[in-house]
Amino acid sequence: MAVETDVLDELRRLRTRIPRLTGSLAATVDGLVLAHDVPDTEPEGLAALTAAALGVAYRMTDAAARGDFRELLVRGSGGYVATYAAGTTAVLTLLAEDRVNVGRLHLEGRRSGARIADLLATRVGPGTGRHADRPVPEEHLATVSPATDRPIGTLPVRTPQRPTHRPRPQTGS
Repeated sequence: MAVETDVLDELRRLRTRIPRLTGSLAATVDGLVLAHDVPDTEPEGLAALTAAALGVAYRMTDAAARGDFRELLVRGSGGYVATYAAGTTAVLTLLAEDRVNVGRLHLEGRRSGARIADLLATRVGPGTGRHADRPVPEEHLATVSPATDRPIGTLPVRTPQRPTHRPRPQTGS
């Protein structure tokens, strides 16, 4: 069975265990969808937003000296968005109605995040996506950049450079 099928099965079981859960999505920390069960929501957009929120959450826990990222909970007027770490390469995002039992949401979300991390850890390949079952080519191993060794949620640091041309002064009318 492919990793996506296993993860999707876990997401479907999660929906049966949490009343008022309206959707779930497993994605890589880079924002690529692994599997989803999110009707009426664009999974690619949600995965991208999850990756962005994960970056901010990671920096917040680091700046506040609270250790590694574990989970993030956002409450809106219509319900909750909860994101849980699923190992070091993936996250689980859950969408729930406003009247959900938040304790149950956390309990089951943490358990499912751990299960998804286990499923992804058993796969061999260059990633956890559709080609995870394929072996890594030797030439690929030699070209892996050191930037991929960054911890979850950290962003590359860019050093601003001075422009090579001088901007023209604007004349006011």
